[in-house]
Amino acid sequence: MERIGLISGNRRFPLIFAQQAVNKGYQIVALAIKGNTSGSIANFADKVYWIDIREFSKMFDIFKAEKIKKVAMVGQINPRYLFNKKIMASQEINSLFSELKDRRANSIFGLIAKRLSERGFELLDSTTFMDEYIPSPGVLTLLRPSPEIWQDVNFGLELARKIADLDIGLSLAVQNKAIVAVEALEGTDSLIRRAGRITRRGAVVIKVSRPNQDMRFDLPLVGLNTVKNLIRIKASCLAIEAKKTIFLDKEFAIKLADRHHLSIVAV
Repeated sequence: MERIGLISGNRRFPLIFAQQAVNKGYQIVALAIKGNTSGSIANFADKVYWIDIREFSKMFDIFKAEKIKKVAMVGQINPRYLFNKKIMASQEINSLFSELKDRRANSIFGLIAKRLSERGFELLDSTTFMDEYIPSPGVLTLLRPSPEIWQDVNFGLELARKIADLDIGLSLAVQNKAIVAVEALEGTDSLIRRAGRITRRGAVVIKVSRPNQDMRFDLPLVGLNTVKNLIRIKASCLAIEAKKTIFLDKEFAIKLADRHHLSIVAV
């Protein structure tokens, strides 16, 4: 059986990626980050190595010892680590960051990808094995957006792509062609809650990829929790970028959206 190294971030995406790989006959050697990766990764991986984020370079030795040739980098690393004094005081982390022109997500993940390549590892797209979780264009829910909501979607899409190109964030909320909230380090769920406090109801949330998205890391992702948060704020629509967005728990999320009159579109 071919073995794949998995640099496992937080939440459920790495778990589902690992499960899909195992279902297709691969073995997973997971690199799990203490305080970040879910312990459930052990249910799907053949081996799990737990490291502290400050021991970043250990992964090269681990994958080499395991004779791994292909690696996937899946799931988010908590961005709040950037403001953790103990982590940022680490000589190893400082050495890594000294090569960066800034500390945007794309810059950090891009440098890790470069380091892996320099050591002879092939970094797989994080969409590998995930075809069924990537929607094609269309209205995904029974409820279709009204013409006014489509206007907000089209208005917000152009702006969201510009923000994503600057690597500020991948999501924003609009209503009546007004920008309500823009995502930064806090993440999509926090953006949704903030938009709800402002609009009370009717917000349109849009999530896109970067114009030149590197499919190996940091893809836009939504799921059941995203839909639950949208329902809580009485949002009117979620628009995601087709063929570039991971949609976890899609079937359950869409059924829930239908029950609560939330439209979801892939554009």
